Amino acid sequence: MDYGIFELLKLIGSLALFLYGMKLLSESLQKLAGNKMRQILTAMTSNRVTGVLTGLIITALIQSSSATTVMVVSFVNAGLLDLVGSIGVILGANVGTTVTSWMVAILGLGKFSMSDLALPIIGCTLPLLFSKKRSRKNWGEMFIGFGLLFLALRFLQESMPSNIHDYPGVGEFIQQISFLGFRSWMIFLFIGAALTTLFQSSSATVALTLVICSKGWIGYEDAAAMIMGENIGTTITANLAATVANVQAKRAALAHFIINVFGVVWLFVIFTPFLHFIGDLCVTLHISKYNPIYSDPRLLTEAFSPEARAGVTASINMAMPLVLSLFNTLAKGINVALLIWFTKFIARLVSRIIPPKTGEDTFKLKHIKIGMLSTPDASLFQAKQEICHYGQNTLEMFHKMVRAFSMSRNEYEKEFNQLLKLEDESDQVEIEIADYLTMVSESKLSTENSQRVRAMFKIVSEIESVADSILNVSKAIYRRNEQGVVFPEDLSNKLKHMFSLVDESIVIMCQNLTTEYTQVNAKKAYEIEDAINSYRTILKQEHLLAIEEKRYDYSTGILYNDMFSECEKIGDYTINVTQSIKEIGHED
Repeated sequence: MDYGIFELLKLIGSLALFLYGMKLLSESLQKLAGNKMRQILTAMTSNRVTGVLTGLIITALIQSSSATTVMVVSFVNAGLLDLVGSIGVILGANVGTTVTSWMVAILGLGKFSMSDLALPIIGCTLPLLFSKKRSRKNWGEMFIGFGLLFLALRFLQESMPSNIHDYPGVGEFIQQISFLGFRSWMIFLFIGAALTTLFQSSSATVALTLVICSKGWIGYEDAAAMIMGENIGTTITANLAATVANVQAKRAALAHFIINVFGVVWLFVIFTPFLHFIGDLCVTLHISKYNPIYSDPRLLTEAFSPEARAGVTASINMAMPLVLSLFNTLAKGINVALLIWFTKFIARLVSRIIPPKTGEDTFKLKHIKIGMLSTPDASLFQAKQEICHYGQNTLEMFHKMVRAFSMSRNEYEKEFNQLLKLEDESDQVEIEIADYLTMVSESKLSTENSQRVRAMFKIVSEIESVADSILNVSKAIYRRNEQGVVFPEDLSNKLKHMFSLVDESIVIMCQNLTTEYTQVNAKKAYEIEDAINSYRTILKQEHLLAIEEKRYDYSTGILYNDMFSECEKIGDYTINVTQSIKEIGHED
């Protein structure tokens, strides 16, 4: 047997090295991009065209459409991107991912092979890995990932036999499923989708397809169908990420699936003429000497003499990586050109397929449910969005308490039970966010990110304390109702004024949580905190005087005092949140 288990393991190892190199390259590029990548994504989605360009550029830079689409899902989950904007980014990401196939075809499988320089590149950049500066380490990881990528391609080529019959049984199997027209297309489409789902990387599967074609294992039509299957398989990653996310994120992931499936459907309708067009275009552009449709033995036999066939086949096989890269780029580019005008329609379609859920705006994790992202920067950004959501829900809990203040005893009973439930959920969310931050803190963090993690721990604790105090005010209202106490109108009005001051302080807290932490202006927060403290002092003095003058009974006074005192505590907690934010960037 010419090709045994050892050679097969070498092939698998080569593919594993390619996957690792791609992962290292993608993650290091994401680390280097950091906040800038997220700023681009949020800033350049004002219309469908800029959305497409954003998705294309980011995917080309970080070399992973899966990373871009997962990020889009998390941004939609966070409310930073609307559904229509996310569809534009996804369209662009589909085109951006073809950069990898061109890179592999030109630098990895072309006449000049980057693999010759792979080891020197790794050797030159290895010292960067030992640098104490995080950015230099990231650059080192990027170049090493780049080198491993092309080194793996060389190993992949060398470990894959030129003669398919060196694989026992594989040659016969591929011959049986090849060149059967529509049946072969479906088989190879399924193979491409399955491999991409397995590897979680369309770039790796496309690279494998290009290598297989350069060896002449499969023909032009079947390889193109396999690439189409890979375009469907790559949507699985985003859909898996969205399974635990909110409705909008699920819709964005479904839109990604619909876009790619639509691209496959229309292409299959004109598959043969489109492949002929690509083949003729490749000949015109001198990418290939012969039209690659002659990879089909039947067409080759009809068009060329026996003496010429071997040379034609070798020439087509050599050009196939570039031919398939052009096919992939044009197919996806045309799909974008068709669908860019229907982003709103796609948004409406997925909204109908996935209807809104009731009861979603409670104290439940909304963003970090999709797990840690590939870099600490991205994970902390996700945690920041979760904390913003936590603060907003706490504000809604306060509004619910304020509305309940004026309810009758019977009406209040139901609201109080809901407030009890919300406070329990708030406790649980605090724990879950803290657990997530603990996982992030175990990563290698920059000084500023370490400060952010510490600040976030303090922030979630203070927000949970706000929810505790809101519940304490609710309990005082419950006791008021149980005891049949009726506040004089002036006391109710004073409490409502205090509520309005506290409401403003929580609103400012939420605004500061939403703002980039290093750009927060604490002036308004301190002003409203001073106003709450001053008003609490006035109410305290008036309360003691009223008790002395017996303007209301002592039990009424206790309830009244408990309410405005708890409100003052809320003001303390909200200013503590702002102070924790302001600590970032000011530590030694």
